[in-house]
Amino acid sequence: MSELELVKTVHLVAAATWTGGLIVLGFLVSAIRSATDDRSVLQATARRFSVVSWIAMATALATGLRLYYIDKAQPEEFLLKWNLITIVIIIALVHQFTAKRTPPAIRGIMQGFILLLSIGIFAAAAALPY
Repeated sequence: MSELELVKTVHLVAAATWTGGLIVLGFLVSAIRSATDDRSVLQATARRFSVVSWIAMATALATGLRLYYIDKAQPEEFLLKWNLITIVIIIALVHQFTAKRTPPAIRGIMQGFILLLSIGIFAAAAALPY
């Protein structure tokens, strides 16, 4: 397996973990809310997801940068993807630091927006010329 194939595989697994985790979390939060009023269960779930998701995001970011340099791609080809990634990271950070003070509806909207942008990143990646 070449370096390009290895890095691409790790990148795709990390990106799928991030985006797939957001989808699972959305369904999980809904199920937890209908099963219990205990907010600590939701908080523990969110904390665990946060650890996994930030590791996946950091891995995807690092491997994405490596792919960019291995492939010697033109910056314009990645501009949309990098802009979406930057926006997602900023929104995710804001969400994480304000979640305790934010009403559930706003948290849900932010999570939905992060998910939509993450799917947009996948779409932008699929449009890349390789």
